[in-house]
Amino acid sequence: MTVFDRHVPKSEREHTGPRVDLCLPNGRLDPAAVSWSRLPHLRANLRWWGRRKRFEYWAISTPELVFAFSFSHADYRGGLAIYVLDLVTGVEVNDGEAVWFPRTVDLPETSGDAAMSRRSARSSVSITPNAEGTLLEVQGVRVSARIQVIEEDGHESMGVVVPWTPRRFQYTRKDNCLHAEGWVEVDGVRRPIAATESWAALDHGRGKWPAKVVWNWGSGAGVTDGHEIGIQLGAKWTDGSPSTENALRVDGVIEKLSHDVEWSYDTEDFMKPWTFRGPQVDLTFTPAHHRHSLTRKLLFMSREDQSFGRWDGEIRSSSGKAYRVENVFGWAEEVQRRW
Repeated sequence: MTVFDRHVPKSEREHTGPRVDLCLPNGRLDPAAVSWSRLPHLRANLRWWGRRKRFEYWAISTPELVFAFSFSHADYRGGLAIYVLDLVTGVEVNDGEAVWFPRTVDLPETSGDAAMSRRSARSSVSITPNAEGTLLEVQGVRVSARIQVIEEDGHESMGVVVPWTPRRFQYTRKDNCLHAEGWVEVDGVRRPIAATESWAALDHGRGKWPAKVVWNWGSGAGVTDGHEIGIQLGAKWTDGSPSTENALRVDGVIEKLSHDVEWSYDTEDFMKPWTFRGPQVDLTFTPAHHRHSLTRKLLFMSREDQSFGRWDGEIRSSSGKAYRVENVFGWAEEVQRRW
């Protein structure tokens, strides 16, 4: 059983001004960039080859399926990872490819600022901001998709800079409670995605990571008692820093949680219920499916344990107003990396 608990409040500054740079001219973290924001405000002007990690992760869920992909570039390793889960049958499909020492790819320094794409003989990906939101086009050997993510003007997300040291730091932008429409095709069978029954989530990351890291991520989106509820929780990788990855969304408004949340789960059985406790969080996550992935290549290692299921319980605003959470779909994960 793993328990992570630290309820001591942290002092986090909300950035509401113009765009700022993540790094100083020498490539180190600019202390002025350490903040959180509701809108993309940061330019990740990363320098020097070797420890840079840049990625875009999108996940689309409907009552019948989960479609997710990660488009990444970590200097010496990159590629496209595609995942489809049939929530009715439990069947998983993995697609895409990993590329060692990939060519340079133009991943924008600011989230949502410009289009990005990559094409090879085995796969292709294109992420294009447009007037409606973001167009996602993905092609693998078995899986293809064309999905329009719908984002209203002024849509709030949670972006935060996590500083470990002046040389090791990460900017992450987490977004959920988005809707999407389009289609996903697996082995020639096309399945439609309707905006009225779908949820989309984004994990945008830019930073310079340590060689070894463990992180937790929990996300959920749904409606309870007429309120749109978004859950965004993180742990372990922010431990010891002045930042958290925790936020709640109620009816489109982000509430930043400047304290860590206690995670309790069984690493011997990720299908057992997970619990989350904090000053504004009292939640249980009940898994319906567990995804396990393990990759080892020379010095590189990645172990991922991600459970999909439902969130139930209660969240509270800073003013003390309580909101019930019932049958909100999402996921909770533990990831270990050596990279």
